[in-house]
Amino acid sequence: MLPNEEELYYRLALSFVPDVGIKRGMALLERFGTAKDIFKAPLKELKKIDGITEERARAFKNEDIFKRTEEELHFVQKNNIDVLLINDSRYPQRLLQCNDAPLLLFYKGTANLNAAKMVAVVGTRKNTEYGTKLCETLIEGLQMQEDIVVVSGLAHGIDGIAHKKSLEQGIPTIAGLGHGLDRVYPAGHRNLAKDILLNGGLLTEFPSGTMPDRTNFPMRNRIVAGVSDVTVIVESDKAGGSLITAYMASGYNREVAAYPGRVTDSRSAGCNDLIRSNIAAMITGPDDLLELMNWNKGAKPKAVQKQLFLNLGPDEQKIVDILQTKDSVHADDLYYQTGLGGSQLAATLLQLEMQGIIKTLPGKHYRMA
Repeated sequence: MLPNEEELYYRLALSFVPDVGIKRGMALLERFGTAKDIFKAPLKELKKIDGITEERARAFKNEDIFKRTEEELHFVQKNNIDVLLINDSRYPQRLLQCNDAPLLLFYKGTANLNAAKMVAVVGTRKNTEYGTKLCETLIEGLQMQEDIVVVSGLAHGIDGIAHKKSLEQGIPTIAGLGHGLDRVYPAGHRNLAKDILLNGGLLTEFPSGTMPDRTNFPMRNRIVAGVSDVTVIVESDKAGGSLITAYMASGYNREVAAYPGRVTDSRSAGCNDLIRSNIAAMITGPDDLLELMNWNKGAKPKAVQKQLFLNLGPDEQKIVDILQTKDSVHADDLYYQTGLGGSQLAATLLQLEMQGIIKTLPGKHYRMA
């Protein structure tokens, strides 16, 4: 095998070793350099890694691991599936910023996983006509954006609508899966999955043979959130799986947006909670999302904005100078960078917002208006 093929083989093998996981896998790679060297290492060296017991170390010598690796390698080659290693340039770079990024991903499709704009659109499986209309209108409003990809989870309801409408609008769409690429779940979306492969892709961290168990879907949700710049929740009740995606996106310091609904509508209760708790920005249509993300064509260049604020006080100027260098900044970072006291910082931020100079974002982030 060529060196890259050899490393692919051993990376696949590493994914089949029981109880290794992402953190231990990264620790092993950092210690030994290559996956091959991990498997060639003596047991005493393996046990130096935190959490690698005698039993876990012996698992690296189990012949069944290599048999399973051969099967998976044959499957991905036969089906033209890309195996994206965590140090591969094609690996989703946004996902690399997440501390629980998987060591490898299985991908089949044509869409760019590192497009300029990645939007996750998720929601309830039991959508209403209200949710359908909101989702379709949102996707239509993204059609004119360059280098944009819509990401969702291939589930019934809002997910499926987001995928279908994206395909209708000619927008590439990626489906994150909670199982291997040897099956499609739900089965009713098999034809949709085939269409997605023509202008999009199917993405999973699970090898072939992995069933769509319930425990896999939160892991799937983190991939959907992690590869995206913003996660939009269209409809969700208080226990919806899309809320997991929203909280994960917020935890990754990504933007979260949600459509509000009537207070008496249980299928909007989750969205309303996200907005009320300031985890999600409230949007009412695609224009709100484009403004939130600074993707609207009428946005003023930051270099011009600086000249407009000539009458700022010293404290206000400190904050503006920092915000003009980045898309958004967390309140804690402003606290440390400006040296302002907590109450002083809060008052100055409020004053700037009232003047229309800055804008508050979900998760205590701020950006120039």
